[in-house]
Amino acid sequence: MSPRCRGSLLMWHWQTTELGRFLTCDLLQGFRHGFFTRDWQGQDLSALTAALGATATPLRTQQVHGDRVALAAEVLAWEQPLAADALVATGSNQALWVCSADCVPLLVADVASGRVAAIHAGWRGTAIQISKATLQQMQACGSDLANLRIAMGPAIRGEVYQVGLKVARALAQTILEGITETTDRDDLYQRFAALDPAAVFLDPDPERLRVDVARVNRLQLLQLGLRDEQIALSPHCTFRDAEFFFSYRREPLKQVQWSGIVSRFR
Repeated sequence: MSPRCRGSLLMWHWQTTELGRFLTCDLLQGFRHGFFTRDWQGQDLSALTAALGATATPLRTQQVHGDRVALAAEVLAWEQPLAADALVATGSNQALWVCSADCVPLLVADVASGRVAAIHAGWRGTAIQISKATLQQMQACGSDLANLRIAMGPAIRGEVYQVGLKVARALAQTILEGITETTDRDDLYQRFAALDPAAVFLDPDPERLRVDVARVNRLQLLQLGLRDEQIALSPHCTFRDAEFFFSYRREPLKQVQWSGIVSRFR
C-alpha cells in the first residue's frame, strides 16, 4: 500500500491565517483548496474562499446524504441550495464547498482541464456510491479518470467508528460480491479485511464492526479504475482530534467544518 493511502503526513500541510488553520494536500498542488477546522466556526463561505487566496464565487448544496451530483451551473441558476451531496464545476473560478463533521469530504481535481468537484460522503452516501457517481459525472463532462486527483479530508477513522452489521453489509456490498443480509460477522470481516485491513476492525459487540468509510470510498474508486497514487487520505480523525475538528459522534451537535476547492479551467 502506498504512503499516500496510509495518509502520509508528508503530503498534508497546515496553513495558518489570522482567522484560523486549514489543511492542504500535495496531491491537489496547483489548485486553491483547503480542509478547514473548527477555528472557522461562524465565518461565511466568502471568508473561507478569500482565505484560499481566491475571489471566486462560493457554491454549495443542501446536503441530504444522497447520491445526487449537481453541476455548478445548476446551483447558480437557483436562489436556494439544491439538494445534492456532490458538486462539479462547470466554469473557471468556481469555489465548491461541502461541510462535514464525521463524514468524508472529498476534493477532486482534473489536472488536465482544471475541472474540480467536491463530495460529501457519509456512510449512507458511500453505500450508494456518491463518489463513483461524481467521477462518472466528471467523465460525462469530459474528464479522463487518469487525470483526476482525489484528496479525502479529515473524517472519523475506522478504529473508532462503530456500526451495526446492517450498515457494514451495505458498505461491503459496494466493493464485494456475494454479501447478503445473512452474511455473518466473521465472514464479513474477513472478506472486508482481505481488501484492506485498515478498512475494518472487530468490535467488542458481536453485532457490530468498526468501518473506515474513507477507505471504503478509496476501494470503490480503485475498482472504478483509479490508481493508488491518485488518491490521498488525510491522517486526521475528527473524533480523536478534538482540538481541530467537530465530531457528531463525540458531541452530537450541529457543528461542521468546511472543505473547498476552486476550479481553474484552461
